[in-house]
Amino acid sequence: MPGFPIMPAGSAPPLAPYSPAIKAGDWIFVSGMLPIDSTGKTVGVANVEIQTRHILEAIKSTLEAAGATLNDVVQNQIFLKSMRHYSEMNGIYGQYFPKNPPARYCIKADLVKPEFLVEIVSTAYVGR
Repeated sequence: MPGFPIMPAGSAPPLAPYSPAIKAGDWIFVSGMLPIDSTGKTVGVANVEIQTRHILEAIKSTLEAAGATLNDVVQNQIFLKSMRHYSEMNGIYGQYFPKNPPARYCIKADLVKPEFLVEIVSTAYVGR
């Protein structure tokens, strides 16, 4: 493997064979974060704002474990179960990326479990 896995303390258990993140050179690739706690329980059932906040906090702690911050994020990929949640998700998202937000896209997609309303994948660059 050209990089090494990032396994932040207290992170949610992966639902499949993957690492929460991989650091490869100056790049950090954060896997799709889901609204699950460290025991694997879904947080914020039926509430996209709670799920979005939980996911962004998980991304933040994963990046910190790799020596990065949210300011190092260059792209986010957002998957929503329903586009009717777009505005609510965006309200929380904007609190985490208030200035110079990263590139991103947002699509509607079926997620791994029916109670998941949002999933976010991040890519960060820490080269100076």
